[in-house]
Amino acid sequence: MCFFHNSLKRIFFLFLLGVSPFSFAFQLMINEEEMPTLVNDSLIQSHKIYALPIPNTLNFCGEQVPLQEDDVKERLDRELLVNTYWQSNMMLLIKRAHKHFPVIEKILAEEGIPDDFKYLAVIESSLLNVISSKGAKGFWQMMHGTAKEYGLEVNSNVDERYHLEKSTRAACGYLRKAKERFGSWTLAAASYNRGMYGIDRELNRQQVDNYYDLLLNSETRRYIFRILAVKQIMSNPRLYGFIYNKKDLYTMPEVRKVGVDSAITNIASFSKKMDINYKILKLHNPWLLENHLNNKSRKYYEIAIPVKP
Repeated sequence: MCFFHNSLKRIFFLFLLGVSPFSFAFQLMINEEEMPTLVNDSLIQSHKIYALPIPNTLNFCGEQVPLQEDDVKERLDRELLVNTYWQSNMMLLIKRAHKHFPVIEKILAEEGIPDDFKYLAVIESSLLNVISSKGAKGFWQMMHGTAKEYGLEVNSNVDERYHLEKSTRAACGYLRKAKERFGSWTLAAASYNRGMYGIDRELNRQQVDNYYDLLLNSETRRYIFRILAVKQIMSNPRLYGFIYNKKDLYTMPEVRKVGVDSAITNIASFSKKMDINYKILKLHNPWLLENHLNNKSRKYYEIAIPVKP
């Protein structure tokens, strides 16, 4: 049984390498320690890893990245490698971006926030309504207190951190305030991860005035470079090996907005009246958390209903 089990492991190993296990059947009796040497030639021929091109110049929101510094160049190279060679994840990001960027780009422009900040949303959430281990939620990964500070409704019935348009405007409010405080969009972006107070404290303690001169914790140290790498790859996908057609990309269905200023006692029933089902309504309105909308204050909400082709 042990021999059979080990043989299966070797066959599976060869399969992962893209090598036919049958062509190596004669090797099943060989020690596993010898396997990498035996398949080395086939591995080299079938699986190549290339160093990636580093741009000569790069900027974030018009602020130049000092790529002449070895430390800065290596940090960018790391994130380019990580994001390029995690191919499935990057391809998904490219597909989702085609669906969600038009909404985000429009709001950033209206709010006077540089377009590069759409890539901040990418690294925060992968353009999904996710929940972090610390309780941050939505595309922009906002904490409960920050969301309420910037005008979002957050309770057990409604959580507008999951409302793409409203949460994007809330994020713009934060970024605008951070830019006023630091005078730099790069530092404003870093503060989105570390907090304004945290960045301010480190600038004063280390007696520097820009992000690239700061010694920070690992997460914030990588943060801007993750944004830069995603920007570089998504702006030049073919340069980094991502090949696709427009039909492969995800698209946002056309929707109409239905205004309500009263309670909805049963969202499943409401969905049927809109000629859709509960699942579809919730997919387009993830900020509605329950099967009813309380709305005791008679607040005006707009509910997105997909238009049938």
